[in-house]
Amino acid sequence: MATYEIEGQGIDSVELKCLLVSRGVKVDKSLYKSVGATARLSMNPLCCNCLILSDGTIAQLTDLSFHLRLLAGMLSWSQLKLLRYASDLDTPFALKPLLDGDVEKVGLFWKGELLDFVSFPPHTGFYEQRTSGGLRFVGNTVLQGLDWVAFQCLWPCEYAAAGKPCEFCFSGADFETLQKKGKPLPAAVCAADVADVVAYAVQEVGVSHLQITGGSTFDGASESAHIRSYLEALAARQEARLPGETLLYITPPTDTGLLDEYFALGASRVACSLELWDEQCAEAVTAGKMAFTTRERHLRALEYVARRYGPAKAFSNFIIGIEDFETLAEGARYLAERGVLPTASVWMPMGRPVQGSMKAPDIDYYRRVKELFAELYVRHGLEPTASRGLNVCIERDIWNYAQSA
Repeated sequence: MATYEIEGQGIDSVELKCLLVSRGVKVDKSLYKSVGATARLSMNPLCCNCLILSDGTIAQLTDLSFHLRLLAGMLSWSQLKLLRYASDLDTPFALKPLLDGDVEKVGLFWKGELLDFVSFPPHTGFYEQRTSGGLRFVGNTVLQGLDWVAFQCLWPCEYAAAGKPCEFCFSGADFETLQKKGKPLPAAVCAADVADVVAYAVQEVGVSHLQITGGSTFDGASESAHIRSYLEALAARQEARLPGETLLYITPPTDTGLLDEYFALGASRVACSLELWDEQCAEAVTAGKMAFTTRERHLRALEYVARRYGPAKAFSNFIIGIEDFETLAEGARYLAERGVLPTASVWMPMGRPVQGSMKAPDIDYYRRVKELFAELYVRHGLEPTASRGLNVCIERDIWNYAQSA
């Protein structure tokens, strides 16, 4: 695992990844032309760029200037609102072309000091594609790292439409806005389109794993028809069959029989994500989950899966960086002791302000998370999906750290 020095402090690549995800990067515009032809590097933020550190660690690459421009247009933020958060959103990281001997490489800089040479996944035609039904890949699905394809919102979020979206959720804000304007919510993506995307990702990109995510629903049953149709369509189409895992991010259903059905249809793991453990913070930030689904139903579903299918078959994502470390640690320990894998998605403040802030925590916070989760994973035998890593989530990076420590 690579190590770096930032302002006299030694950090490793997991900690650097957390900083990159939460701070964003300023990308030299020339790189989009010089690198974009052969690497997966696009000026469109919806293409979910990532970079690869010298030790193989994969990290989200958010070019702050382009990203904020997209947000300003899509969310109709005024320049005044953007200026309010300007001091929180400045980044010390930059990507620039640099000669290393006679070879031009891409350097990652911190306040003008070279930290590492980085690379990118190879270019594919993924984001230029449409399904047989006409659905554009871009805006509906993303490639994550080197071996994941992910659908971020396959069906609308009922909590957001009811005026209670998660504060950090970009899609939720969009659904809430549509509802307020009296416009119809988009229909769920059909199973044939999902199968087309996955088939292309497997055959042409070489992905191994799939994430299926939708919006939260009031009882978990209304989304079951969608999930069932996706899993059945993938199983029926040979070229869409994945060599790795299929992860479902779902609303915890009141009927646990639905969880059994999902596993029988090919799900590898199921997430009913709490996002936050601090209940007071959760009431404000994840209002819909607390009001409609309740924490008790999340825990009941997670513990059911862990008991029936074994350790780490159930997992709950935490948004790392919003709540205090102490309450986060309490929740992670509670789940791990019951065979539920606590996963870690680094909060990206440049998405939406949470509780009036876009300020990310410092290195020490991320270090404590890394150390705690590594200890819990090893002690309770909770191994995340074996992959080369995700853009924003750090659980596999933490597992790799634990094995090398």
